[in-house]
Amino acid sequence: MVPVTNTSSAAYSCAGTVALADRGWQETSSVAARRTTSVFAGFRFPPDVISVAVRWYLRYGLSYRDLEELLAERGVTVDHVSVYRWVQRFTPEFIEAARPCRHAPGDRWFVDETYLKVAGTWTYLYRAVDQNGQVIDVLLSARRDLAAARRFFTQALRAGMVPVEVPADRAPVYPRVLGELIPSALHIVERYANNPIEADHGRLKARPRPMRCLKRHRSARILAAGHAFMQNLRRGHYDIATEVPSRHRLRVAFDDLVLAI
Repeated sequence: MVPVTNTSSAAYSCAGTVALADRGWQETSSVAARRTTSVFAGFRFPPDVISVAVRWYLRYGLSYRDLEELLAERGVTVDHVSVYRWVQRFTPEFIEAARPCRHAPGDRWFVDETYLKVAGTWTYLYRAVDQNGQVIDVLLSARRDLAAARRFFTQALRAGMVPVEVPADRAPVYPRVLGELIPSALHIVERYANNPIEADHGRLKARPRPMRCLKRHRSARILAAGHAFMQNLRRGHYDIATEVPSRHRLRVAFDDLVLAI
């Protein structure tokens, strides 16, 4: 097979965040209907090859060069730059296609921020996990302030659930944001109350280690959202591939999603 370094001439722009939360419609139907024109149109490699590369990157601690080697062992000659472009281009598409099948989140949200180094600078990653282990949403911000917290909760509330309790730390912005957006929610600041989300950070923090560093905010946003998406799929928070054994769930789910996008 001829080596490929360019996949498509179409530029892809990722403005803001790659949100997991709803855009305003009900999340209880089947996988999104297939489009008239597939988003894979114009790419040299078939959808199943691209899907496998994206799934492996989001699921395992692999670098783009690792994926280049693994694909070469399977007879697919592709440059690691092309794999990078696939991940950036198609991760939001897979998340969006699966959105109608996503379960409604629980009413207890564990909220916290962690850190990711992007282009040599520490950035703040807001995350929320419910009592069932579902990642509700993520948001990457250059600052840890009132505007970032308000933006995160506004985005997370699009999931369609208003939390009853919000265990979080004692950051002074949380009482104000919760008072504005979710006045009925109880802000819990007891010691150890936020352990579930703090423990959950570790899985994400380990993901960038095989790579030298994250060089772009867009790449960091997509990695954080893609990691959360895979985590939710594996934990059964989507009505996709629920009839197959858990060890096959991701493969079957991505095969179904390829048909939808």
